[in-house]
Amino acid sequence: MRIGIVDGLRSAVDSLRELLTASAVHEIAWTAGTAAEAVERCRDDPPDLVLMQSLDGAETTRSIMKRTPCRVLILTELAGKDSPAVLEALRAGAIDAVNFPVHPGSRQTGKALLERIAQIGHLTNRRGSMPEELKPGPIVTKLVAIGASAGGSTALSAILSSLPRHFEPAVVIVQHIEARFAPDFVQYLNEHSPLPVKLAREGDSLTAGTILVAATGDHLVFKSPHRIGYTAAPREHSYRPSVDVFFDSTVRHFTGSVVGVLLTGMGRDGAQGLKHLRDAGYHTIAQDQQTSTVYGMPKAAAELGAATDILPLGKIGPRLRQLFLR
Repeated sequence: MRIGIVDGLRSAVDSLRELLTASAVHEIAWTAGTAAEAVERCRDDPPDLVLMQSLDGAETTRSIMKRTPCRVLILTELAGKDSPAVLEALRAGAIDAVNFPVHPGSRQTGKALLERIAQIGHLTNRRGSMPEELKPGPIVTKLVAIGASAGGSTALSAILSSLPRHFEPAVVIVQHIEARFAPDFVQYLNEHSPLPVKLAREGDSLTAGTILVAATGDHLVFKSPHRIGYTAAPREHSYRPSVDVFFDSTVRHFTGSVVGVLLTGMGRDGAQGLKHLRDAGYHTIAQDQQTSTVYGMPKAAAELGAATDILPLGKIGPRLRQLFLR
């Protein structure tokens, strides 16, 4: 893939150049130190992908999209929830953002960037046009993240059926279920939900008012501020997909407001992740003992002080409406 780099810091350009050339599958098309230079380079020599830091990414992306549209991937050190520069760049037309400090401190950081570039290359057809999966859409800034296990089918159907058709947030569900049963599980939820329910695919972006469900035996995670995918690591988790792993990735990557919900289930998966969500300033909900089929996961969350609210099943849906419609 031919890649253009936009950054005023020579050290950052050198770091990216070293990483990309070492991969032996990418070519540096050009580098640009200013927005004006980047726009000119895209016009004269359109690359397959443009990498740029988030600080001035929005205005530069807007200028590129106006004159010679190119795929832009934003590099950010702001992987937490307070990332207005990232959101603005995505709204301007960047296809995605990935955490990549100017001076990466680990091989894992570089690996994450190379994996995201590979995904983009895989989704790009040979004619170089931008496929639907990568076309910029409305950026989702509101999320309901739900974890469930034993008894989760009944609990989820009750919650989803109580949501309005115009519910604005995206919803992502991690339910402990074997991958072979996931399609039937989604069909069951669709029968009870006014919102569309779909299996989460690698590279999916969130859509307002759409429910995505973890679909494989690997962990569902955020791989950038608004795209999700799957990872085999950490392998030591007894539950796959793990609610803890998804909640933790939400804290690291998602940019916007989040409500975390932990429902009925055996064990402790999701309790620590819910605590991390609450510690990050997000609102969290755990199902109460009386309405839980198995009071394991929500009990562990209550013991950790992870839940802002501990609610009976029948009040969780109304509480979500209240939190997002106020």
